[in-house]
Amino acid sequence: MTPPRIVLVPGLMNDADLWRDQIPALARVAHPVVADITRGDTLSALADAVLETGGPRFALAGFSLGGIVAQEVLRKAPDRVTHLALLDTTARPDDDARREERARLTALARRPGHFHGFGDRIARAYLSAGNAANEDLVRRIRQMTTRLGPEVFVRQSLVQRPDSRRSLRAVRCPSLVLCGAEDSITPPGLHREMAGLLPDARLVVLPGAGHLSPMEKGPEVARELLRLLGQPAGMSTRDIAAEGE
Repeated sequence: MTPPRIVLVPGLMNDADLWRDQIPALARVAHPVVADITRGDTLSALADAVLETGGPRFALAGFSLGGIVAQEVLRKAPDRVTHLALLDTTARPDDDARREERARLTALARRPGHFHGFGDRIARAYLSAGNAANEDLVRRIRQMTTRLGPEVFVRQSLVQRPDSRRSLRAVRCPSLVLCGAEDSITPPGLHREMAGLLPDARLVVLPGAGHLSPMEKGPEVARELLRLLGQPAGMSTRDIAAEGE
């Protein structure tokens, strides 16, 4: 029997390494594949890339920008998605302050020698207080942003973020809404809102995690994705972590 497919969609300046701690556990029960959203320059194009990766029917997990793309996938092809996970993301459009900040950062990234990827200030904003000084974790994130570079940063930053709140009410598949308790980029309140709009959603807020929950709390996120797919919730995070070693 062919295992079900789950498409994992990274966020802004993330690649497959974002999901490194979830893939081994998911591979026990499904066929995990990571979508590439580094090439398109519109939300529709990024959603099409996910649909091409997913095939006729698939479970879908999107992190941050990947969660925004996942919501566009649901608008385009709702019948193809069997399960939905929205991680550290939002259904709201950018406000004026966020648009101005994106414009400032993209202008800076376009200047030669001014793209620094994941600096100390960004680390403090994106990670929990307990993880901001985790050198191994910060190094892993910096390697990921360096691999992708300023062109991807600019392209992804210019993708329009629409208001998806109304369309969430039409989602009919089982859903997981998850974030770090210390996520200051997309705070827990936004996730409570999304969980309240989705007809069949479970909300999980992970203590000790900031915005990058798949990397900060890898085994815990894997456990919740397995639970979404209908697997026993009793598997310990220690067991899941051991599978990735």
